[in-house]
Amino acid sequence: FLNLSVFSQQEAKWKEMEDFHAVMSTTFHPAEENNLQPVKEKAGDLVNRAKAWEKSVAPEGFIGSVTKPILKRLVQQCKVIKDAVGKNKADAELKTMITEAHEIFHEIKEKCKK
Repeated sequence: FLNLSVFSQQEAKWKEMEDFHAVMSTTFHPAEENNLQPVKEKAGDLVNRAKAWEKSVAPEGFIGSVTKPILKRLVQQCKVIKDAVGKNKADAELKTMITEAHEIFHEIKEKCKK
C-alpha cells in the first residue's frame, strides 16, 4: 500500500516559485562572482515574478499562511533592487541586496512546505 500523501508532498511543485527561482538563479549566482550585469538586466523581471508568486495560491503541500508574509518581504526586496538599479547604485550595494533577496527566497523554501 502506497502512502500517496507522502509521495505528493515530495512532488509538490509551485509554478510561480519555480518561475521566480529561474530568474533568481541567473542573477544571484553571477552576483556571487561580482558580475552584477544580470541583476541590472533582470531587476524588473525579479519584481514581476515575485509579485506573480505573491498573488498565486499556495498549492497542496505548501503552507500559504506562513509563505505570504515572507513573500511580501521578497517582493519589497526585489523592488529595492529594481530602484537601486534605476539609481545606478554601486555593484557592491546590488550584491548585498540580491544576496538578501536570495536569503528570503530560501527562507520561503525552508518554511513553506508542509
